Amino acid sequence: MGAYKYLEELWRKKQSDVMRFLARLRTWEYRQLPAMHRCSRPSRPDKARKVGYKAKQGYVIYRARIKRGDRKKRVAKGIVYGKPCHQGIKHWKAVRSLRCVAEERVGRKCGGLRVLNSYWVAQDAVHKWYEIVCVDPYHKVIRDDPRINWICQPRMKHREMRGRTAAGRKARGLLNKGRRASKLRPSYQAAYKKHQLMRLRRFR
Repeated sequence: MGAYKYLEELWRKKQSDVMRFLARLRTWEYRQLPAMHRCSRPSRPDKARKVGYKAKQGYVIYRARIKRGDRKKRVAKGIVYGKPCHQGIKHWKAVRSLRCVAEERVGRKCGGLRVLNSYWVAQDAVHKWYEIVCVDPYHKVIRDDPRINWICQPRMKHREMRGRTAAGRKARGLLNKGRRASKLRPSYQAAYKKHQLMRLRRFR
């Protein structure tokens, strides 16, 4: 087994004494840092490589801190003037995951970079931390590499905002195939519009 395999096994056993101790140290360290900051290297090199990171020029890792928990409805004094079914304030679930939110925030902050992928690194009672792999589309090393230069195309701008990353595709339900996904492709809005359209086809 290579070194990355051992690392992967370590991260699988998150309840082991070593990993619990490391998690305690890391969450403390991350709490002292800004909500979004650039890392010198990935905290999980094995996972970073799995999602597309390479230790060469043009690849950047950012770490983002996200508040955990459900979303809260923003209404004045907690009053909803409407039917009782809409009066909930606290228990609203977000459609997209916190990982999606982390990718989007980094994508906004670093407008010149392209978000490639992301992975979980740590969490405590209040926050979750994700590391986001970004790519510089104007770097010569990236533009000359046939494996990654697809991300330099103009249509790859802000993939994370449009649900094109792995986390975004999962939130859109695109991991399902076949009969489970009949209303999801190409997107649920497009499928809805297609089903609403009346076609009266005849020979013309």
